[in-house]
Amino acid sequence: MTGEPNTRLSDLFGLAGWSKGELARMVNRKAAAMGHPQLATDTSRVRRWIDMGESPRDPVPKVLAALFTERLGRVVTIEDLGFGRRGRAGKRREAGTQDNPEQLPWPPERTAAVLTEFTGMDLMLNRRGLMSAGAVLAAGSAIAGPMYDWLHTDPALAAPAPRAGDPVHADPAGFDRYDAAPIGSEEIEALERSVEVFRAWDASRGGGLQRKAVVGQLNEVGGMLAYHHPAHLQKRLWGVAANLAVLAGWMSHDVGLEPTAQKYFVIAAHAAREGGDRPRAGEALSRAARQMVHLGRPDDALDLMKLAKSGSGDAVLPRTQAMLCTIEAWAQASMGRGQAMRRTLGRAEELFVSDKADVPPPSWMQMFDEADMHGMQALAFRTLAEHDPSAAVIAQRHAKQALELRVNGRERSKIFDYISLASACFIADDPEQADRYARLALVTMGETSSHRTWDRLREMYRLTGQFSGYAKIEDLREQIQLAVPPNQRKKPGSAAI
Repeated sequence: MTGEPNTRLSDLFGLAGWSKGELARMVNRKAAAMGHPQLATDTSRVRRWIDMGESPRDPVPKVLAALFTERLGRVVTIEDLGFGRRGRAGKRREAGTQDNPEQLPWPPERTAAVLTEFTGMDLMLNRRGLMSAGAVLAAGSAIAGPMYDWLHTDPALAAPAPRAGDPVHADPAGFDRYDAAPIGSEEIEALERSVEVFRAWDASRGGGLQRKAVVGQLNEVGGMLAYHHPAHLQKRLWGVAANLAVLAGWMSHDVGLEPTAQKYFVIAAHAAREGGDRPRAGEALSRAARQMVHLGRPDDALDLMKLAKSGSGDAVLPRTQAMLCTIEAWAQASMGRGQAMRRTLGRAEELFVSDKADVPPPSWMQMFDEADMHGMQALAFRTLAEHDPSAAVIAQRHAKQALELRVNGRERSKIFDYISLASACFIADDPEQADRYARLALVTMGETSSHRTWDRLREMYRLTGQFSGYAKIEDLREQIQLAVPPNQRKKPGSAAI
């Protein structure tokens, strides 16, 4: 017991709106439902947790995490409550600071436990049909600062995960836990193939339909990582975990679960680093940066990109470096830094063409091809055009090149290209062409489950306002209203539809 209030638990308790007596009774009922009928919590004990910083013994932390997850409709982990991973009476883990609330980076033995607990809570939310609410994104500096030295060290395969049943390191989460057991190369190959299937589905249809399957697969991999495997298998298993965590994060971002997405990106970076793959860790952090730009926080994105680029190590391929540069350029464009953006994109082009393809790209880079390169350039110039309208013409050229190069199975990317192209045409005072490309985007939008396409559509809808006197544009505005679900037609900081 620290004698000081547990501010994290207190904040969540206030959001939940319970009384201390209600919480005590719910803890007892939930514990019994989870197989711990002997638990007897009372109001005075809840008061000590909140006001005196007492950390309860297991299984209370996981019971509380389940209760707050259900109540708030978002994933709440044991550490979100201000408790250590194994609460012991009389001693409480520091709840974190404002600059580093997640206490990053995590030690090797903790990553699999965090992964398993978080995915288990996420699956519980899926089963109950709850929506993410009440959570906030960590600042880019809150992630990049604490992880800087850790990611820049030479990666060596992390120590094997603790053996299953180890009473010191065992994960207490207990939600959808895969029974730890030895696996071989054939099982890992099957897991690696499943990643490719999920990745292709996401690119084609968006993140909504397969997100739960990816999270469930990641939860099982977290359980597998608790078993002591040979180093070469453990390394591949960490790679699978990193790839699935990136996918879970990207799919979560695609459907608007932003704090959940950010957590998965951080988990992915840890998994990749523990498997000795610094370039993959950097790419995972670049996803968190893209998320920040999309949400209108380019300064946070640049903090993350500085870490992603410098922490990727010497083994990073030129094409991967080019991809990282395009995200940095998009953030610069969002801030109106035209010269910096052009320099960064120029560097991206040089890196992209310098890649001789003599080294096979990792599986997670195979989606970034010439079409994606042009697509990101189009997005950057279209974004800059909000500050400098002359950039709209260049955005159009890149968007058209991207569309010419897109292959089947990349429908979501095609939608983004059409929206970038239409938006650039609106900015360039060419409503006729803008109307044409906007309608091409609408044709296939109903076949995806991507909230991000609706976000971009809202941005384009704002640009149609100056042409509202045109009959075609009036009809287009009506079609956009029909394409966006009613509950998605107004978001903070965006134009109402």
